[in-house]
Amino acid sequence: GSTSTLAVNPHLYKDMGYDPIKDLQPITLTHQMPNVLIVGKNTPYKTVADVVAAARREPGKIAFGSAGNGNSMHLAGELFQKQSGTKLMHVPYKGAPPALTDVMGGALPTMFINLPAVVGYADSDKIRILAVAAAERSKSLPNVPTFKEAGVPGVESSVWNGILVRRGTPGAIVDRLNKDIVGILQSASFREPLERQGYEVLSSTPQEFSALLQKDTKVMGEQVRNAGIHID
Repeated sequence: GSTSTLAVNPHLYKDMGYDPIKDLQPITLTHQMPNVLIVGKNTPYKTVADVVAAARREPGKIAFGSAGNGNSMHLAGELFQKQSGTKLMHVPYKGAPPALTDVMGGALPTMFINLPAVVGYADSDKIRILAVAAAERSKSLPNVPTFKEAGVPGVESSVWNGILVRRGTPGAIVDRLNKDIVGILQSASFREPLERQGYEVLSSTPQEFSALLQKDTKVMGEQVRNAGIHID
């Protein structure tokens, strides 16, 4: 499960058929990936400040794409607007790949997207990666600033993933799964290739994962309500 499926979707759907907190038993977090702001190489935007200045000149005119209403990319865009005091036009796509294709092709000027999806294009002539929505720079893109460094503090948006089982699974099985999976996650042979791709490999106790799920469910609920996001 992920931030979107477990912490955001309960606030978007009237009935998912299950309650992530009541019906699932967390085992461990596995990784997280920050969102980044990208622009097409054919745009005049070289920095986050350029995007902010343009958005203030023409409120609601500059479009940003995402993988759809209510996903982490959309929420990152809403958070950016709030923290920068700007107004952009959200264009929801049916998934990230078509939106990324339009940024590369010049049909869409900007978008927020998970870092691993674009880390391979960092030095290409297709896009510019302007900032990473995390507290620290990514190890895979050390030259890309955080939003705070780029002049817009408070824009942190990462998607975590983790492994869960059915609530009621015997404690001995939960503990064994946690021990074995965490051992894999902490091995260099597993961790280092993922870090090069822009992922931050994590591990946790079941209790730590459970606490994060409960906290982020509340946080994401506030973001969804404040932005007035709904599923059409």
